[in-house]
Amino acid sequence: MNWTSIAVNLETWRARGRVVRQRTRHLRRRVAILLAVVGPGLIVSNVDNDAGGIYTYSLAGAQFGYSVLWSLIPMTFALYVTLEMCSRMGAITGKGLSDLIREEFGFRVTFFVMAAVLLVNLGNVLAEFAGVASAMEVFGISKYVSVPLAAIIVWVLFLRGAARRVEKIFLVICHLYFTYFISAFLA
Repeated sequence: MNWTSIAVNLETWRARGRVVRQRTRHLRRRVAILLAVVGPGLIVSNVDNDAGGIYTYSLAGAQFGYSVLWSLIPMTFALYVTLEMCSRMGAITGKGLSDLIREEFGFRVTFFVMAAVLLVNLGNVLAEFAGVASAMEVFGISKYVSVPLAAIIVWVLFLRGAARRVEKIFLVICHLYFTYFISAFLA
């Protein structure tokens, strides 16, 4: 094969690539719009697979098998709709959820809702650190080392982390959850 034929083949492949890009431009735009809409919900739903969630999924799977797997579809849809609705309310009004609840229902209802949110989040944080302790003890790292180290990392990320950096971390974590598909296929 000489250089002329290689150049001709290369130009042929480039021409084919241009044709494919032109024919799929509309499809690529639609997929990009879909990912822009679904992306935040996908990130939240994947990153929300925390230690407490995985523990609950494992227990439900051990007790009920695949019979409750159908419930993931409406739960995922509800998560997407809720995230989209809250995002739109925040973007349009410029206010947080507690401000909107207070305006609509008053201070007393807001106090109880925020107290419930505080308790639920506290329980979630405790489950996260219990998960860190359990996971690191599998690798032989003491919980007295791993939990404070994880707390320091979260604290530094909270104090110094920009939204872009946290978003990139969540995207990396989101990609790790594709192993669920691999483990489901292997199971």
